Formats: sequence, C-alpha cells, structure tokens
Amino acid sequence: MTSSTIIDDLKKKKILALLKEGQRIDGRALDEPRQLTIDTGVIPKAEGSARVRLGDTEVVCGVKVQPDKPFPDLGDRGIFICTAEILPLADPSAEPGPPGEEVIELARVVDRGIRESGMVDLKQLVLEKDKSVVGIFIDNSVTDYDGNLFDACSYASVASVLSCKLPKFKYDSSNGSVSKVEGEFSAPPITTIPVSVTMGKIGDTIIVDPNADEWSCMDGRITITTNAAGNICAVQKGGHDGFTPEQLVQCSKISIATGAKIRDILKQAGGS
Repeated sequence: MTSSTIIDDLKKKKILALLKEGQRIDGRALDEPRQLTIDTGVIPKAEGSARVRLGDTEVVCGVKVQPDKPFPDLGDRGIFICTAEILPLADPSAEPGPPGEEVIELARVVDRGIRESGMVDLKQLVLEKDKSVVGIFIDNSVTDYDGNLFDACSYASVASVLSCKLPKFKYDSSNGSVSKVEGEFSAPPITTIPVSVTMGKIGDTIIVDPNADEWSCMDGRITITTNAAGNICAVQKGGHDGFTPEQLVQCSKISIATGAKIRDILKQAGGS
C-alpha cells in the first residue's frame, strides 16, 4: 500500500464518519451545492462562450455556429451537439489522446439533458428542409477538476447558448449554396433553461454536488435534469450501487428545488 492510498483511506473514513453525523468534509449541508460563478463572452471568436467555476471545478465552453447538412431522418430541424474533454492540466490522472469511457459519458449526459429539455427549438434552425440547416456545436474543456463534471459542463453549455448570437445564413435554392449575411445576428430560439443536479450516494446518505474527495467515495450517483417548469426531462444513473424508490423521490425533489436556484444564476449570466 502506497502512502497516497493510506491518505485516501483515512480521508474516506473521515468522510463516512462526518456523513453519519449529517456533516460534510467541506462544511456544506447535505443538499447544498458549491458556489457557482459564471462568466460569459470569454472566447471572443466564438458565437457564445462561458467559464464556469463550481467550487474548484472549472470548465471553459465555446459555441460554434455554422451551416450543415441535416441528419437523414431529421431534415426538418437543425443540429445540436455537445462534446467534452478533460485537459491534462486539469488533473494528474488526465491524459492526452482519444476520450475514455468517462469522458464519452460526460459529453452524452450533458448533451442529452439539454437536448431532451428542448432548450433550443431546432425546427427554427432550418434553412431549407432536408437540404441545409444551422448547426450549434458546443465544446467543453475541463481546466480544473474537483468533482462533478456533469453539472459544471452542463452549466457552461447552457450559459454559452444563452449568451450566443446566431449569424444569419441565406440558402440559394438555385445552386444549393449557403452564404453568411455579414453583420446580421439573432438570439437562439430558446424555449426553456435546463438545469442538471448531480447527487452522490455514500452508504445510505444522499449528497448534492460531490467534490472530488466525495466523488472517490461514492457508491452510486444520479444526475437529474429539469426544465424551467420543474419537469424532469433526463436522468442518468452511475456507480455500482442502486437507489431505493424513496431515495429516488428524495433526489427528484432536491433536483427541482436546487435547479430553480441555479436557473436564476444562469438567467443572470446569460442575460435572459
């Protein structure tokens, strides 16, 4: 056993002991997320961008908007895609190269939460049905890791879209070309503001927004995304342990209550 393993085991025992007393290692309440700060417009050349700090976890996100061909079976709506990467400087365990399973899951969970909420009305991004649409591509880069990348990347993505300016494109039916109308922009067709809330299960205790130390101790986790109406639109479960029906109800109520507070922060940051 290495010295780091001994330290990790001691820290885990401390976390478990504190949780039995209803306390957390960083002093937060069980249902209290870390401080969230959002700065938009951090990438001048992007159509939309944001830097999010959730505690000591930091994510920088940029939005690229460009014309594209629609998916074969979705010719009546635009394209919306989220990606994610963890930069090597973010954490000692992060390595350059193709994304691993955890990073792939991260991107999919963020993408699905926003997509299933219907945040952007993709039908308004059609230039010519079945031929040309507008694509919104969101790239998240994790620059500092301290747990819960699901929520940090989701907040960064949502804030970037809220602050985004869509260029105007013109489709020429005579030759199928698309040109950009210089100097003309519009706000994206926003219908709602989704908020994801990730909760960890350590033993029988549910905690909101686990930091890195708590993340390493989790038996299970669940990410619940709600829309502005307080309806659940996406759920992702992970970890080796399950949740009881009572715990799922508890997590659902927490996600709705916490989501409403975070949504206000996103609205203010995005200028909505």
